[in-house]
Amino acid sequence: MPLTVQKLVNRLTFRQLQVFLSVYQSKSYSKAGDILGLTQPAVSSQVRQLESAIGVPVFEYVGRQLYCTPAGEKLASSIHVMFDELRYLQTDLAALEGHVAGDLNLVAVNTAQYVVPYLLKSFLDIHPAVNINLSVVNRAEAIQRLSQNKDHFVVMGIVPEEKPLTSIPFLDNEFLPVTNPHHELLKTNNPSISDFLERDLLIREKGSGSRLALELYCHQNRLDLKPKMELGSNDAIKHAVIAGLGVAILPKHSILPELKLGQLKVVPIDDFRLKRSWCVVYQKAKHQTPAMNAFLEFVMENLSNFKSMINVDAEQIADYPNHNLKDSST
Repeated sequence: MPLTVQKLVNRLTFRQLQVFLSVYQSKSYSKAGDILGLTQPAVSSQVRQLESAIGVPVFEYVGRQLYCTPAGEKLASSIHVMFDELRYLQTDLAALEGHVAGDLNLVAVNTAQYVVPYLLKSFLDIHPAVNINLSVVNRAEAIQRLSQNKDHFVVMGIVPEEKPLTSIPFLDNEFLPVTNPHHELLKTNNPSISDFLERDLLIREKGSGSRLALELYCHQNRLDLKPKMELGSNDAIKHAVIAGLGVAILPKHSILPELKLGQLKVVPIDDFRLKRSWCVVYQKAKHQTPAMNAFLEFVMENLSNFKSMINVDAEQIADYPNHNLKDSST
């Protein structure tokens, strides 16, 4: 005989539902325990209590593989609805108090991870009740997630033109030609960009935003691009440059500590200027939540302030042990 709603309410707890959903999503008791900070026996105990409360099994093992039962699938759908309603309730209650709340799901391409935390700190100072979820991915995955409409915003450099997207540029993304402190190019008078590109150039993998920016620059200026080595991240490239494997053109924000410590030096190339913009990107037709609206308002109201928020103004840069480093915005 089916349980009444009152009996279900008396028997079930939100913790049981949370544990069930974690096991359902991870397809593992042990992984769910790691996510929730519980031991595997504690996870198993919560699931058994839930199964006892509703009177049917929600998981089963076939061999060593964990599967969800039809009853478990129904339960998962219901839990998603309940948790969504709780999120809406949180947002509505905050709105009644004059606050903005709810989730804000952000994706940042790898190189944007150096600037996004500073934006979020300033935003959360204004809207502390907003729950930020930030994922850092490569450009290809960021574009895929945009197409799938998985997130609220994506922070990236070069925005796909073929997609129905809205983009808001908020900060210059300047690229600098760098070597280690002992490279012979630093002793050369008036090196050209062609000279630089021929000195064992280290570059990101195909499809990355940093590589695409450099490829577009070389195409526009009829320059040959023949990299010596491809590496999977800007961190890997800058350490390779420090080790003496070659030279690289890297986003300024990703190498400020190394410039300050003198581990990297900027090669003074008069005919080289490569600058893009970091952009907040989202689907044009996307329904905007209060948290999204608040973030967009924050970005638009602070367009002139982001440079100082991220603390990379020209006065500070002038203090670096590389007197050839110039602010190309002038």
